[in-house]
Amino acid sequence: MPQDEAVIGCTGKVLVGTRGSTGPGEILVRVRGGSETFLAWSEDPLPTGATVLVIESRGCREVGVIEWVDPLDALGDPAEPTEE
Repeated sequence: MPQDEAVIGCTGKVLVGTRGSTGPGEILVRVRGGSETFLAWSEDPLPTGATVLVIESRGCREVGVIEWVDPLDALGDPAEPTEE
């Protein structure tokens, strides 16, 4: 099956929770100037609404994902004043 290289490295939102090794869920990914849905497989179950990172293409609109937390979120909002 052909790989979809464009989606690897993209982030998305879980629309239907994944079930780990027992079955896929569904995610919405912003890619190619729009949004597309994919069947998503993960090692561990992921709940609806989780943010994910696409780590592999399994061909034919199926991807492997991991839960994703943007490391820049830890820096906080630069527009907010800091306490001194």
